Amino acid sequence: MAARSPARSPVADVLARRTVAAAEELVERMPDGRLKCYSCGHRCPIPEGREGVCRVRYNEGGVLKVPWGYVGAIQCDPIEKKPFFHALPGSDALSFGMLGCDLHCAYCQNWFTSQSVRDPEAVAAPRDVTADGLSRLAVECGAPTVVSTYNEPLITSEWAVEVFKEAKRRNLYTAYVSNGNGTPQVLDFIRPWIDFYKVDLKSMDDKHYRQLGGVLQNVLDTIAGIHERGIWLEVLTLVIPGFNDSEDELRKAAAFVASVSREIPWHVTAFHPDYKMTDRGSTPAETLVRAAEIGTEEGLRFVYAGNLPGRVGKWEDTRCPECGETVIERFGFRVRQNRLAGGACPTCGSAIAGRWDPRVEGSTRTNGIPLPVF
Repeated sequence: MAARSPARSPVADVLARRTVAAAEELVERMPDGRLKCYSCGHRCPIPEGREGVCRVRYNEGGVLKVPWGYVGAIQCDPIEKKPFFHALPGSDALSFGMLGCDLHCAYCQNWFTSQSVRDPEAVAAPRDVTADGLSRLAVECGAPTVVSTYNEPLITSEWAVEVFKEAKRRNLYTAYVSNGNGTPQVLDFIRPWIDFYKVDLKSMDDKHYRQLGGVLQNVLDTIAGIHERGIWLEVLTLVIPGFNDSEDELRKAAAFVASVSREIPWHVTAFHPDYKMTDRGSTPAETLVRAAEIGTEEGLRFVYAGNLPGRVGKWEDTRCPECGETVIERFGFRVRQNRLAGGACPTCGSAIAGRWDPRVEGSTRTNGIPLPVF
């Protein structure tokens, strides 16, 4: 549904000149003049002069205006931070984000960008950039991947695709870090231009999803849709005490991911108090280890425990599911040793699912520390 505010937010007004018309594939003109937006699972029918739930896509003069030509955050990250553990391990990723989100998670760790059009305390100044400039910056930083992240990339897909087209001209990889509240239309729109996709599976309880402003089924459908379209997929669940850390819910999450494909890496990561959720402690290491064990019990071949470097034992490493050999050893975002050989286990020769590139295979170049780029 469309946002109830009678006018665009102050931040949206600041961004008004940084907009273009939405892609035809992502908008439908309704008989009553409203514009139905397909960039996210809300599928907002937006009247004249109103915004969608995301607060950054709006109907002006019968045209759906969408974000364009700026970043709200940008830096060069280790790709493991996204996290992608089975896509070019040990390499860097030029990571950029815009402003806004279609959800309002109380524990958001990127709230300064994602909630900047809702929360007056969230301040992230937009900086004008070009798509060509971003792809050139990736090359200058030695980053083989360009990632749309920090806010929800689905709601700014037109700009992401423009950036990705330029990245492809330079033989770079591209990726989304997303909440997964998608539609078939937006997945089809980005499919020709995207290589990797990480989805946050926040809960297996629809009531919890509605507290965050979403619907569980949309995310489940998106996870399946990404895999069906041949895009490399990794799934993450932030394990939050008292919210989604019951054994039953974790088991349901792992079982669902395994039902799509046992080869999908599942990351269970530690929560720390942030933004508006400061009423509980951080996730204990033992809870995270148990969550990882549940993942393997449900048949997943690649399960990882994150955000607690050095405290979760083997669950930071990639092991061959056939012989058990450690093929990639990690400490946090740092790759200590990468023994992959042609995307396979060097001991038994079994193929390891992922997206590997001989240009970076065996790399341990990144030190695991994010670096500002300007």
